[in-house]
Amino acid sequence: MLVAFFQGLIDVLTASSWTYLLLLGICAGDAVLPLLPSESALIVCGIQAARGELSLGWVIFFGALGALIGDNASYALGRYVGKPITDRFFSGERARSRLEWAHRFLKERGSYILIIARFIPGGRTAATFTSGLVHLRWLTQFFPYVVVAAIFWATFGALIGYLGGRTFEAQPILALLLAFGIAAAIGGLAELIRRRRMS
Repeated sequence: MLVAFFQGLIDVLTASSWTYLLLLGICAGDAVLPLLPSESALIVCGIQAARGELSLGWVIFFGALGALIGDNASYALGRYVGKPITDRFFSGERARSRLEWAHRFLKERGSYILIIARFIPGGRTAATFTSGLVHLRWLTQFFPYVVVAAIFWATFGALIGYLGGRTFEAQPILALLLAFGIAAAIGGLAELIRRRRMS
């Protein structure tokens, strides 16, 4: 079933002349709807770049641009429609704890958390939304940090996919497994560090 999902994602992202715009849309939408597979899409496109199907530079550019658009949309929602969205979508204990974590870190450590949160599962939306909620200054405290975060994240995801694609050029599923294994290990490490800091 997992293999079928990834094969379907590969087909959707590479069987179209709209691939880069699809990637941009998925990466932008993921900040507002975290169910969208932005990291998976980026890794798949990185693999396809290694196979000569896409340009690695354009994959990184459109992935970063989509992430930047999504982060700013999440910030705007937090700033201008924060309370109703918090009540509706962040009512669960886990979602609330992520918001509280982001709020505490923004207050205690500053905007650099926007870069770190990008690599923590569920952290991106919590940090960008909370930034708007607490009225973090957009031009000086928010925007420069999410630009750096988007570029790092897109480069990281695309290069992991590219590495997997180069290692298993004729077997995209094995390339995906290698790339996701590396990404999961790094994401797990970031989450472990976050939990230790919370305790």
